[in-house]
This record gives sequence, C-alpha cells and structure tokens, in this order.
Amino acid sequence: MIIARIESLILDKGQDDALNRAFAYINAGADGIMIHSRKKSPDEILSFIASFRAKDSQTPIIVVPTSFNTIKAKELGDAGANIIIYANHLLRASFVAMSKVASGILEFDRSKEIETQCMSIKDILALIPGTI
Repeated sequence: MIIARIESLILDKGQDDALNRAFAYINAGADGIMIHSRKKSPDEILSFIASFRAKDSQTPIIVVPTSFNTIKAKELGDAGANIIIYANHLLRASFVAMSKVASGILEFDRSKEIETQCMSIKDILALIPGTI
C-alpha cells in the first residue's frame, strides 16, 4: 500500500490545505492518508477526519497521537480513523529502562541487584529460533 503522509497541520497550513492534499493524493493513487498534528488537543485531527469522511468513507486514515495523547484509540476509531500508530513510545520506554538498569549496575558495582528488571537469558534466547 502507498500511504500519503500529510504535514499540513504540523506546518500550520490549515485544514483546507490538508484536505486538498489528501484528496489530491487519493486521486493520484494513494491507498491511505496519514495525518499529523502537533497540537495537544485532538480537535484538529477529529475535525480533519470528519471533513475527510464526509467525502470519502472508504480510504484508510492513519493517525499518530504522540502530541494529542489524551484521546483513546477507540475514540479515534469511532471518529473514523482506521490505524493508530504509537510511533516512538516503545523506544522512549526502552531508554528509561536501560538507564535504570545501567544506573543500578553502577550503584551496586554488579548486576545481581537489577536482574529482576531484566528479561531472563532463557527468555531472550527463546526469541531466537534454534537456540533452545
């Protein structure tokens, strides 16, 4: 699938620009639309979805609620979004966990005290086919 990523709202070009681009991309053959906003409120995204859905009920809409994180995925789906991507949350969480473990190793001068915060060697090896 070809998904057209629209940055109009991020660049403060407004909803009309975003909708014009969305329909131009669909007419050019895009299979879906990814829309972004840097606003904390989901209102801008919900307005875009409603306006887009008023003219197109079939094309998938993808949203990335990193900034407007107060809205639930179900609410976005009910509004007409088809795919919700939590783009960097796992990466950001992994850094916090790795920092905590690294600090523990430095604090205790060994890893014994932080082992409960780590996946077991057996479990990590089980992720690699043929190692167990």
